[in-house]
Amino acid sequence: MAGTGVLPFIRGLDLTLNNLEDDRFPDAVEDMTSLRWLKLTSTRLKSLPVELEKLQKLEHLTVKKNCVGSLDVNFSQLPCLRTLNLSRNALTSDHVPAGLFENEELTTLDLSHNQLSDVPEGLFKAKSLLVLNLSHNRIEIMPSQLLMATTDLLHLDVSHNDLDALPPQLRRLSNLQVLILSHNPLSHFQVRPLPSLTELRTWHMRQTQRTNTNIPTGLEALVHLSDVDLSENELTKIPEGLLTLSNLKRLNLADNRIVDISADIEKWTQLETLILSRNQIKALPNTLCKLTKIKKLYLNDNQLDFEGIPSGIGKLVLMEIFSAADNQLEMIPESLCRCGHLKKLVLARNKLITLPDAIHLTELDTLDLKGNPDLIMPPKPMEMIRGSGVEFYNIDFSLQHQLRLAGASVPKSLAEEQIQKDPVARKMRLRRKKAESDAESAKVLKGMEDVAKSKNKDSESGGENLNDSIKAKRWDEALEKPPLDYSEFFDEDVGQFPGLTVWEIENFYPNQVDDSLHGKFYEGDCYIVLNTFMDEQGSLNWKIHYWIGEEATLDKRTCSAIHSVNLRNYLGAECRTAREEQADESEEFLELFGTTLEYAKGARTASGFYSVEDVEYTTRTYRIHESQINGIHMEPVQTEVAILDSRFVFLVDAGLNIFVWYGLKCKNTLKSKTRLMAEKINKIERKNKATIQIFSQGTEPLEFWQTLLDDPEALEDAIPEGPPVNNVPDDFQPIIPRLYIVGLGMGYLELPQVEIPGHKMKQEHLQTKNVYLLDCYSDLFVWVGKKSTRLVRAAALKLSSELFAMLLRPEYAMIHRVSEGTESQVFKSKFVGWDDVIGVDFTRTAQSVQRTGADLNKWARQQETKADLSALFTPRQPPMSPQESAAFALEWNEDLEKMEAFVFEGKKFVKLPEEEKGLFHSADSYVYLCRYWVPPEESDDADHDDEDEPEEEDQCVIVYFWQGRDSSNMGWLTFTFSLQKKFEALFGEKLEVVRMQQQQENLKFMSHFANGLIIKQGSRKQTQVPDYKAEPEFYHIRSNGSALCRRCVEIQPDAALLNSNFVYILKVPFDPLDKSGIVYVWIGSKANADEAKVAENIVSSLYDPDRFSVQILNEGEEPNNFFWVGLNGKKAYDKDADFMNYGRLFRCSNEKGYFTVSEKCSDFCQDDLALDDIMILDTGEHVFLWMGPRCSEVEVKLSYKSAQVYIQNLRAKQSERPRKLFLTIMGKESRRFTRCFHGWSHIKAIPR
Repeated sequence: MAGTGVLPFIRGLDLTLNNLEDDRFPDAVEDMTSLRWLKLTSTRLKSLPVELEKLQKLEHLTVKKNCVGSLDVNFSQLPCLRTLNLSRNALTSDHVPAGLFENEELTTLDLSHNQLSDVPEGLFKAKSLLVLNLSHNRIEIMPSQLLMATTDLLHLDVSHNDLDALPPQLRRLSNLQVLILSHNPLSHFQVRPLPSLTELRTWHMRQTQRTNTNIPTGLEALVHLSDVDLSENELTKIPEGLLTLSNLKRLNLADNRIVDISADIEKWTQLETLILSRNQIKALPNTLCKLTKIKKLYLNDNQLDFEGIPSGIGKLVLMEIFSAADNQLEMIPESLCRCGHLKKLVLARNKLITLPDAIHLTELDTLDLKGNPDLIMPPKPMEMIRGSGVEFYNIDFSLQHQLRLAGASVPKSLAEEQIQKDPVARKMRLRRKKAESDAESAKVLKGMEDVAKSKNKDSESGGENLNDSIKAKRWDEALEKPPLDYSEFFDEDVGQFPGLTVWEIENFYPNQVDDSLHGKFYEGDCYIVLNTFMDEQGSLNWKIHYWIGEEATLDKRTCSAIHSVNLRNYLGAECRTAREEQADESEEFLELFGTTLEYAKGARTASGFYSVEDVEYTTRTYRIHESQINGIHMEPVQTEVAILDSRFVFLVDAGLNIFVWYGLKCKNTLKSKTRLMAEKINKIERKNKATIQIFSQGTEPLEFWQTLLDDPEALEDAIPEGPPVNNVPDDFQPIIPRLYIVGLGMGYLELPQVEIPGHKMKQEHLQTKNVYLLDCYSDLFVWVGKKSTRLVRAAALKLSSELFAMLLRPEYAMIHRVSEGTESQVFKSKFVGWDDVIGVDFTRTAQSVQRTGADLNKWARQQETKADLSALFTPRQPPMSPQESAAFALEWNEDLEKMEAFVFEGKKFVKLPEEEKGLFHSADSYVYLCRYWVPPEESDDADHDDEDEPEEEDQCVIVYFWQGRDSSNMGWLTFTFSLQKKFEALFGEKLEVVRMQQQQENLKFMSHFANGLIIKQGSRKQTQVPDYKAEPEFYHIRSNGSALCRRCVEIQPDAALLNSNFVYILKVPFDPLDKSGIVYVWIGSKANADEAKVAENIVSSLYDPDRFSVQILNEGEEPNNFFWVGLNGKKAYDKDADFMNYGRLFRCSNEKGYFTVSEKCSDFCQDDLALDDIMILDTGEHVFLWMGPRCSEVEVKLSYKSAQVYIQNLRAKQSERPRKLFLTIMGKESRRFTRCFHGWSHIKAIPR
């Protein structure tokens, strides 16, 4: 092994979970002469390695959970040993050498869970012992000599032995704090020495044949005793001695024969946990309510009924757990539900009939009511029925919650209504008013007088202050800083202490520099320098500089400037960031370092830019296993043909070639997950440059066999003829990964392991300030945090080499360096929930998951579903005034230099006649080429007075593509491949293409047509059939939100579509060939006068006056001849259009990955109804929930609750206009729904 020279500096090492049996203990441990602590937990050792004798500075040794049967090490060679943990081994009394206890430094000894039949010989020599654990053995006698010698003991645990008595010398242990005697016969032990142990804090005697007669009564001297366990004994009442313990915090009296509880328990004023389960208790004393600090109360399996629980139990305001299962409770006191901290309530298997109504006011995490067949839950209060449970994905649809999320205030009417409905809150207010004192009222009055006096002084001083207060803020003062998080770049304590702090830029991020390197700058690097000092007022102030080297790369220069501003924002400093360049530094900057700066050639840090170089890939082969923790486990194996097994999937990573081999007997879930893993490796790590080949057993390509073979020439002989042999044992278990954290101190190194519950590593275990080693046996990863120091990184690389070499590993094992933010997929697969290949296993059903024992309801209740309903609470978009619309139209038309129009006919675009501009057909596509004048930019030179110099004018070109709702996409395809190419060649970068659908046009485009857009049904060159007969044409003129959104849309001739608020055009032909006829302009009684003029202009442009006569009709003046005939008869129609003032359209969708509600603009149309989503339409009178044919069940549920919240909010804000909720589906819309959409027409065919 090639040493790195770091072994003598290692002070701590944790080799837990490594296989060190059969002489696998690393010899390198001998060279760790400075080792202070060593952990060898679960390493399969059968004896202590002799290499330990060389560790003369070793202080703490842990060898638990092994198979050690003898101690053959000469412990005299370990003079500094203080702690020895040998628990859970196979030691016997004969194999514990007496020389072990001659060490004067030994203070902690753990021999629990062994096979000791006697106390080890010579143990009494360990006079310095403070902690002794001999539990879970077979010891029968405790020698008195031991207790006489170890008088300094603080902790003694001899539980789970066969002790019949303890020597009276126990009273000599005057410093003893913990005494654990549980699970021993102790039939002849009266515990008489107990009152002498005045420092005792913990006393456990579970299952030791205790009765009320063999427990001392005088325990008043044990003032420190706080934890007592006397469970599983034969007590019939609480021992009198316990009633004198005033500092008791935890008491366990479960599994006894206690019938009555003494009222003297009120002396336990500090009690936090009381366990009385499995006794014969029928009632609890009222004094229990005085134990106000109690947090956990267990009363399971007793004989309690409703009368047996004190009514004032609600006074235990700190109680978190109340467990009373298996009793005879018919009801519980209502005050129990008033415990504000109650999180767990267990009432299973009782005789419950109902519960108090206040049960719904609690915020319980667990409510167990199983085994109560007659239980009827009380109904929830109306204000709590909000659909926020599992059924609605844990989204809180209460109006108050949603208003708070949207940043809106709760309506006053709603707040008042809630106050009236809460009698408890009303009582509390009345009590507070009654309890107000005269002193508090006087304080309020005095404060009001002071405020009035200060206002009078301000008014007398003049109007200057008033003017200053109402003066508008400057634009930069009104800006608000965005809530950015700079903690990723800088530590919390940055700038909190006077002095210098320096960062260097590395890979786009600032990296703090050690103090010893201040003043030394590399020419290829950039630095940020922070000077923290105390100003004249005694408060902290800052100066920030960023230094740029002559040879620094562009990314370092840019990031130094950016992060210096980030640092200023992070500190809230008001100073400017000063730029300092090499050899041109300011005097202020040079003074920070005292002497001249020291420049060094080259660069210390790496650039963040990618360098173009050929990457060398090492071929790695992984066998894929199922994993309950991470979905899949990727086990590295040797790259050879013999490793193939038909029960598994194999992934061979050869760099730019990735092979996925499916065995004939492998599971489908492994196939899909491995395929997705290969795609992720290609996308993220290979930038989509790799080729992925997926094949099954028996269909392997030639390249696959060549990759598995070292000698491609022997290809024919190496390819197996038959199926591969099953070479993986059935009981194969992957090796548990070990996560080490690299510790660096003043002259020493440590390598402890991170404690991971259940061996489930998570991304949160990796802290950005540290460096970690992840040992997976075949792979050793070195993870480097962004904020780790350079010295720790260097030490980690050396330690990784030593750790890799000191343990026995296969030939294909490798060391991988991983940087934070650029982790490989193989590394991520070792952690739970980090970029899972498949977040959800879709091959499993809810029933199959439940059979595994998982509580799906509990899991569902813990899920937090994101939802955004803020659009429902924003005010409606106000309409644009006529003056504002005219101003926009004037500006845009002044810039318009030329407009050319084309229409798609046949298979090409032809020029549109000038008189047809502004006329569109729903079955056609149009192209409008608009050239706009762009004013030149103003010169920055203020002294420029040359007025005769001509300004350069510029031009931009916008192509508007208009597509009718009945036209095909052929027009758009033809435009993109023909006409657009020509425009790009003519105008280059000045060209902009805007695609628009019918009634979804651009405002700037619509402003170019004074009469608005005229949209006719059908095609411009519609072919006439032989039996053609001219039909009446009916047009509806309407403006949505502003005059710019005015359209004249052809609709079906039907008198029921008339409305007194609009203007209509009706053409009635006199002959079948449409050569003559009459045109009516119908003006509603409430119609806009401007729209009446627009209608006359449209009629004059559409129809030849020589062929068609025009008649202007006001509402109520309709002739009985052609007008009503053209509309298919006279019918009732709407007289108002309030929906124009209240109409709003919302879209409810899950397309962002979470449920969100967004609002369409006021100029919405029929095609805004999304087929995949749910729409909410507010007409001012009704609220419609429109369901698209492709919406999901989730969207239906959440949209329904969203509509209810919206109506509830409107009920508070617009109480004079109550809304009702209606449901409608596509194709079944009513007239009340369709009238809100201008030009409602047929339903488009749903694309498949």
